[in-house]
Amino acid sequence: MIAVKISLNSIDKVKSFVNDISGFPAEFDLVSGRYVIDAKSIMGIFSLDISKPIDLNIHTEGDDEAIMAAIKPYLAE
Repeated sequence: MIAVKISLNSIDKVKSFVNDISGFPAEFDLVSGRYVIDAKSIMGIFSLDISKPIDLNIHTEGDDEAIMAAIKPYLAE
């Protein structure tokens, strides 16, 4: 599992993030407090407080480099 913090602080960022990760067979979970949301669900993401960085857990068996390259623009610094 890969765990990173991402920032999705605009509607356009949420749309492009979901489009970027949807092509991967891995499971992407966004964790905010006690809530765990499927990161491939736009409606699920909008149920979270996107004004702050969110924890992203990626459950994958390979493709690590491709996934990290795809989510690089969204990583919280």
